[in-house]
Amino acid sequence: MDGRRVDREAAEQLGRNLWRARRRAGYSQQALGVMCSLHRTEIGLPKRLPRVDTLMKPADALEVRVESLLEGIEWMPAGPAAGGGFVVQRGG
Repeated sequence: MDGRRVDREAAEQLGRNLWRARRRAGYSQQALGVMCSLHRTEIGLPKRLPRVDTLMKPADALEVRVESLLEGIEWMPAGPAAGGGFVVQRGG
């Protein structure tokens, strides 16, 4: 692990959004991974939230906006003493 905090619910939502966009475009995990220079497992179901530059690769290959891959995931800042967190909105 690289030390970053993992928000599994947000990562799962990202995975669902990526799955939908990939299926609409008609690409397999392997094909999209090759197009993006990412391993198939990074395309399949993210175990962590990717860096912005990594997220931009499949968005570009799928010709979708990055925001569509983040649909249903919202950052909620916390007070001054604690870090914020993600809120995943279900539905839709």
